[in-house]
Amino acid sequence: MAGTGRATAGVRGKIAVVLIGLGGNLAGAQGQPVTATLAEALAALNAEGVTVVRQSRWYRSAPVPVSGQPWFTNGVAAVTTALSPEQVLTALLATEAKLGRHRTVPNAARPVDLDLLAYDERVLAAPGLAIPHPRMHTRAFVLLPLADVAPGWRHPVLGRTVEELIAALPPGSAAEPELGETGRT
Repeated sequence: MAGTGRATAGVRGKIAVVLIGLGGNLAGAQGQPVTATLAEALAALNAEGVTVVRQSRWYRSAPVPVSGQPWFTNGVAAVTTALSPEQVLTALLATEAKLGRHRTVPNAARPVDLDLLAYDERVLAAPGLAIPHPRMHTRAFVLLPLADVAPGWRHPVLGRTVEELIAALPPGSAAEPELGETGRT
């Protein structure tokens, strides 16, 4: 990630810089707005050893694939952690479940969706875990908030910066900042 120190992934005691995608399109369990649920997710991750360093503003985007679901609220957080990629994924999935996500069918509406986008410059292809996220480079709702928190970030497989990936998005790819957003740190 541009402007950050390098950390060695998977070495005990080393701190990694991780990018996490956040999203949701349903109210939380107590009827709270999606942004409140996403803030709760970040607080829960902090308790698991994941420290938020920077957070993007919130963006609105249509569901992918296109459906009759409500629009999503999306963002990206840059975090640091001593957890391994597998441990980060476990923390993300546990946080989703705690906040009311029930995985029934792919692409279903959900109150929270947490994705491990990148872990340092690491490339990993394992069952259930691919780093970097295999579709992140095709999604405006990931790339635009990613550019907020990590301008100049370079995709470790494609070798292209986040700005180059945004410029290469197909026509019709869109995500727009939410009015009155307050997510940025």
